[in-house]
Amino acid sequence: MTLRLNTQQPDFSEAFAAFLARPRGQVDDVVELVETIISAVRSEGGSAVARYTEQFDQLQIDPDTLTSTAVDLEQLAKDCPADLIEAIDFAADRILNYHKRQMPADHQFVDEAGVSLGWRWTPLDSVGVYVPGGLASYPSSVLMNVIPAKIAGVGRVVMVAPSPGGKLSPAVAYAAKRAGVDEFYPLGGAQAVAALAYGAGQLKPVDKVVGPGNAFVAEAKRQVFGRVGIDTIAGPSEILVIADQTANPDWIAADLLSQSEHDASAQSILITDDENLAVAVDKAVDTQLKVLETEARARAAWLEHGAIIKVDSLEVATELANQIAAEHLELATADPDALLPRIRHAGAVFLGHHTPEALGDYVTGSNHVLPTSRAARFSSGLGLYDFIKRMSVQRADANGFSQLAPAALRLAEAEGLPAHAKSVSIRLNKR
Repeated sequence: MTLRLNTQQPDFSEAFAAFLARPRGQVDDVVELVETIISAVRSEGGSAVARYTEQFDQLQIDPDTLTSTAVDLEQLAKDCPADLIEAIDFAADRILNYHKRQMPADHQFVDEAGVSLGWRWTPLDSVGVYVPGGLASYPSSVLMNVIPAKIAGVGRVVMVAPSPGGKLSPAVAYAAKRAGVDEFYPLGGAQAVAALAYGAGQLKPVDKVVGPGNAFVAEAKRQVFGRVGIDTIAGPSEILVIADQTANPDWIAADLLSQSEHDASAQSILITDDENLAVAVDKAVDTQLKVLETEARARAAWLEHGAIIKVDSLEVATELANQIAAEHLELATADPDALLPRIRHAGAVFLGHHTPEALGDYVTGSNHVLPTSRAARFSSGLGLYDFIKRMSVQRADANGFSQLAPAALRLAEAEGLPAHAKSVSIRLNKR
């Protein structure tokens, strides 16, 4: 039975804290196995990648090229249905337009000491994009990861995607061509992340790895961080809906299940100040589950990790929302704009009754690669900023130097760094 909580319960705080602390999506022995795989790829290169790809994906690849004749991206793209091509193109254009607006400007100014200061934004040289497979195909993930990288000016975008038994979705292949992928390898799992980080065969290392994956991919990204940059360590999907009496219970139920169907570790939460809505949504979820093609995993997720929380007011709901810091937050209320200023922590927010989270997954243009597992407390979703970096620039003339030097010299002496001090004093003719 799905957890029911009420802020009027005497033990609500303890029960709520215990709910947030429940583990989701953990896999036993994942750390040691990933360590073994990464170590093998580092020492053996393409032969290790080929061996693991055959073991886990039943796909034979060439150890040198890391490619397979069974997976032809160009041919697969041609097999994508016309109506799906149209939808992918529509989504791609919106994602492009949204992320273009994120491009920051270089800046330079001269301060009161006459010192010129500023910063420049420069793109990464290379990025590896991991596109998940397995339970479903995700052309949308291709677009969300590749398009911002291309807008940023990344010179080399490498895509990896598991292709079990030589099967890859034509939609994923078309999305890769549409977004502008420069290199593609039919690889998945920890071995793919290791190959991107350290290189293998003809695949040269990249500077950053982005994109969601399963527990093995997440752990591999954790272990290679430092050698390469990463976007985030993604956990199971999650949605939080704050709704009042104006919400349609059938719509809310569908929105909750849109995340539950991802996998059995996903989490869907409803917070409402209306008991009638809570009861109606609970019933609607059960009704919709019975006819859902993904019922098995959606039901498991809803029963194991879902919750309906009754609150006294929507203001209390926003307080709980900030503690949950959900990946997706829907404000399905009569006046969502009144609640938005109270929200501090969420990966993405969806306002009103006609903005379901599913729109954001595909076509609003905003990115759907978002922080999970409460990481929205300290991080943001994927965007253009993940593919550029800020480089500070400064210039002082003789006059500006003379104004800054005394303080710099004193601080260097205080920190016991004589070479630092001399670098300043030598310009003051103080040997």
